[in-house]
Amino acid sequence: MKLSEKKGHSLINCCSGTEAYLRPTEYIDFSHPAVLEKAADLTIGLKSEEEIAEACFKFVRDSIKHSWDYRLNPVTCKASDVLMHGHGYCFAKSHLLAALLRANGIPSGLCYQRLVLDIDVSSSRFTLHGFNAVYLKRYGWYRIDARGNKSGVDAHFCPPAEKLAFDILYAGERNLNGILAEPLSSVIKVLTKNKTTEQVYENLPDAEED
Repeated sequence: MKLSEKKGHSLINCCSGTEAYLRPTEYIDFSHPAVLEKAADLTIGLKSEEEIAEACFKFVRDSIKHSWDYRLNPVTCKASDVLMHGHGYCFAKSHLLAALLRANGIPSGLCYQRLVLDIDVSSSRFTLHGFNAVYLKRYGWYRIDARGNKSGVDAHFCPPAEKLAFDILYAGERNLNGILAEPLSSVIKVLTKNKTTEQVYENLPDAEED
């Protein structure tokens, strides 16, 4: 089953509307006062859609830490919690970025890759990686990855060119089809059922089998 066929998730394509990608949800909770305030602060002095999108992207990429890189707790999932604690896994950071973009009237959805985890380990496993797509009137849907840069990771906002955190390089890796309006249930489960960053790492979700 393709990602676009899974029940319980809204999928957008170039021919459909963007309403679902502008709404607040349980985890993309941009109706939270703190998220609304930050979304407004990030737009001060900016006029164009692209400037606003880039400002939101850079804030989440550079000012919100990646929980595993810094071994930070508690585990965050909702956009408002990511903002409050200042950190999150890639999935949680994508929830915050979607919330900030939607709060500014810019459609945003969630994307996923299946990647090898710890490629240098002979018994390496696969994991999902979460990032975003934003709808820009000039370019259409454009993928952005605010995971957080570090050695070997160098993601940027430079439409129309895409510069994601990770390329598809190894056997078994792939981009999952579709742009979702809400997070995958497996992502919500791992971020809400595990109490520590270390537990999340040990239970990172893999893509569901086709």
